[in-house]
Amino acid sequence: MKVAAEVCPVYGGSGWKSSNADRRVVRCDCRLKSRAASLLTSARIPKRYEHCELSNFEFDGPHSNLMPARMAACKFVEEYPIDNAGLLLIGSIGVGKTHVAVGIIKELIVSKGIPCLFYDYRELLKQIQNSYNESVKATELEVLRPVFDTEVLVLDELGAVKPSEWVWDTVSLILNTRYNDNRTTIITTNYPDESARDSNGTSDFARAHRAARAETLGDRIGERMRSRLYDMCRIVKMEGADFRQTFKSASFR
Repeated sequence: MKVAAEVCPVYGGSGWKSSNADRRVVRCDCRLKSRAASLLTSARIPKRYEHCELSNFEFDGPHSNLMPARMAACKFVEEYPIDNAGLLLIGSIGVGKTHVAVGIIKELIVSKGIPCLFYDYRELLKQIQNSYNESVKATELEVLRPVFDTEVLVLDELGAVKPSEWVWDTVSLILNTRYNDNRTTIITTNYPDESARDSNGTSDFARAHRAARAETLGDRIGERMRSRLYDMCRIVKMEGADFRQTFKSASFR
């Protein structure tokens, strides 16, 4: 038995409503809600982060250091697409980078109807590798096409895969394609945005320096791509306590 489609009781299902201010017609709220629901489904936001919104991101009390990051996220949403420069969210594990990134794209989808896509960096590389298997029907281009084409992409945990020539080439392809097409990319990473060049060289001191220091974003994705990010994104550094540890501590009190 067929079920009749729900029709907007106010505007008769036309999808448009009149604007008394300037006598124009604009999209009906029902149509906007329907589009937002569809975009949220196709955004691939993991279930673990479905609750994440900018409105419920903690930035006071012990997390007051995160207030600038939340302000930067809200400003990004407000000014998009007039200003479509991306964001590079840098911070230690558990500081809330993914929460902010998901909150941004959910707000863009719901309030502005912007198509967005979330991808974990490790999962994306794994899907690309799987496409080389003859038993897998999806080709590399079919995996990458939505990554290239989506208006706003969240690339979570950039640098989380051990670097290799293939990894560097793949990262270059993704970032350069989106850069050349003027697409907006929001990136999160646990690795500090510091140059590895200071420890380059073959001297004993240089080798010891490389061994002693922590890996940087440049180490993980290559200095060329690290430099490209400066053209694509604004840097937002997030410093604070690990939310996961804070939650665990509170649960045992």
